[in-house]
Amino acid sequence: MCVENLFMITLSNKIYVAGHNGMAGAAICRSLLSRGYKNILNVNRDQLDLRNFYEVENWFNNNNPEIVIIAAAKVGGIIANQKYPVEFLLDNLKIQNNLIEMSWKYRVKKLIFLGSSCIYPKFAEQPIKEEYLLGGKLEHSNEPYALAKIAGIKLCQSLRREYKFNSISIMPTNLYGPGDNYNLENSHVIPALIRKFYEAKLNNKKYVECWGSGKPKREFLHVDDLGDACVFLLENWDLNDPRSPRTEEGELLTHLNVGTGIDLSIYDLANLISNIVGFKGDIIWDKSKPDGTPRKLLDISNIESLGWKPKIKLKNGLISTVKIFEEELKRGKIRF
Repeated sequence: MCVENLFMITLSNKIYVAGHNGMAGAAICRSLLSRGYKNILNVNRDQLDLRNFYEVENWFNNNNPEIVIIAAAKVGGIIANQKYPVEFLLDNLKIQNNLIEMSWKYRVKKLIFLGSSCIYPKFAEQPIKEEYLLGGKLEHSNEPYALAKIAGIKLCQSLRREYKFNSISIMPTNLYGPGDNYNLENSHVIPALIRKFYEAKLNNKKYVECWGSGKPKREFLHVDDLGDACVFLLENWDLNDPRSPRTEEGELLTHLNVGTGIDLSIYDLANLISNIVGFKGDIIWDKSKPDGTPRKLLDISNIESLGWKPKIKLKNGLISTVKIFEEELKRGKIRF
């Protein structure tokens, strides 16, 4: 079917991946390169402060990217979110607002904004559909980060509605894999557990203490599957196409979930990682610590309808991630 006004990406397009050194951004770059895209514009943090409006505008004026993928963000786990709420709200708002506005002003042909599954209500019906956004209260522990991401989604949506700007947003579930952060203060659950169990194994500890009850269920996506999904949507999802996913009420969706459609309890996750690492001791659950959202499973039927599915099984992904952790430990990139 021929559809007018669809943007067709080419291998020669100038692509700017904001946050290319981060876990998600690096995976997106790997996927772009594997698909034959060579004209990728990368700029390091010490060369461009994405929080600075004038620096960002000057960079866009000088480089004129045709496609922008926003993977840059201040991220962290429960401890970091609780400790630095101002930074998680303000820094993320500055970064995304500057990049989205300049992309529109300098006539970028297509923009992809990476959000997060934490945008959805704490007690959303499971699995979570895209239209559940703003349908209830957020999880308190990461509310500032979630609010910033929601603002980014709505800015992209508004620019499309008012100015026909070609912008889409994707909501990945919890990510893990190469490039992850293993600092216990600001890491997410998988890297934190890998580090805890590995350190306990090396020190012959009898037990490892984990936060909460272990009952909450979470979904995890290998970051290379995210990179693959991002490039797939860049090539295959256009909001001008009448086949583009819609809500049950027929409203056009401007953000899509990206996940596996499979979750497991934190209790089962901890035991799985413990076995992969080779820790022989016990796991003790500190129920005085917060659990967070009880369950957070994404409905991925819309991205599946476009033809994308994840490829990396959780156990296989965890095994490869633990090997990367061991290599980085040997090279001194990680220190206990």
